[in-house]
Amino acid sequence: MLSECVRWNSWNHFYCGINEQIIRETADALVNTGLAKLGYHYVNIDDCWAEYNRDSQGNFVPNRQTFPSGIKALADYVHAKGLKLGIYSDAGSLTCSNKMPGSLDHEEQDVKTFSSWGVDYLKYDNCNDAGRTIMERYTRMSNAMKTYGKNIFFSLCEWGKENPATWAGRMGNSWRTTGDIADNWDSMTSRADQNDQWAAYAGPGGWNDPDMLEVGNGGMSEAEYRSHFSIWALAKAPLLIGCDVRSMSQQTKDILSNSEVIAVNQDRLGVQGKKVQSDNGLEVWAGPLSDNRKAIVLWNRQPYQATITAHWSNIGLAPSVVATARDLWAHSSFAAQGQISASVAPHDCKMYILTPN
Repeated sequence: MLSECVRWNSWNHFYCGINEQIIRETADALVNTGLAKLGYHYVNIDDCWAEYNRDSQGNFVPNRQTFPSGIKALADYVHAKGLKLGIYSDAGSLTCSNKMPGSLDHEEQDVKTFSSWGVDYLKYDNCNDAGRTIMERYTRMSNAMKTYGKNIFFSLCEWGKENPATWAGRMGNSWRTTGDIADNWDSMTSRADQNDQWAAYAGPGGWNDPDMLEVGNGGMSEAEYRSHFSIWALAKAPLLIGCDVRSMSQQTKDILSNSEVIAVNQDRLGVQGKKVQSDNGLEVWAGPLSDNRKAIVLWNRQPYQATITAHWSNIGLAPSVVATARDLWAHSSFAAQGQISASVAPHDCKMYILTPN
């Protein structure tokens, strides 16, 4: 598994309302719900975890009210669960909340601090740039990470502003290709489309990131969340759970824990699937998997039921090929040749793996 891409992050649900109890309980919930066994290994703290001022030596100080035990103790707790801890900083003078310092001019010092705490992941935002270029600021943190944070996953988050897919692969492990997602259909679909144009730049060790999952936060329907999860999985996007896993519904858990869909995301070939057919909102997204298999999503972006057909010629198979089609949401299989068709509900999708016979 490429389990570096399957995680939880605090921002979409909690925003700045985080504390060490929530992080501990989330780690517990990832284990107790079985999500950890499916690859959700990272518990990532986003913005607002530190005091506004550094200490007299210029070091980060965890917020005394919300993280009184400190980050090292939290990392130890998370590690004891068999999980990993992620943290957040910014390539500017302050983070995006304006409630804690960024790492500008403290890059090496901060990476040394994160390493000493046992941090496994860094999300690095792009606010309050002090008039300096993105390239300068991200290069400095990348160099610090390569020297002092070799074991820390580096997630660049400059929101796709300067086409990071074309350069961030030499700096870190993933890069945002879009602005922040919101918990609604239009935001989700637009992020999918923006990310799609950079498919050729992703691969093992470096991933396009269209932002975190909104599944379970309440702003979309079950069908829309199923589409969200399926397209992110096909696109090899980081699967960052963004809801409160301590109290998620069974419906949410069923989507997030679909091991067959997760396996597409984690396929060892590591090739990003992309949009290969589009007819007025009736779309086919597809990509290659290991062992000569293909993954396909039939995605209905219209508000009415519609039949969608994927033709073998558009997904890299000869028309004569007979394949076993595995429906990843119905968990059933059937034979198909030349094409695959399905009637798809509004804003819903069907997802298949095709294995040539």
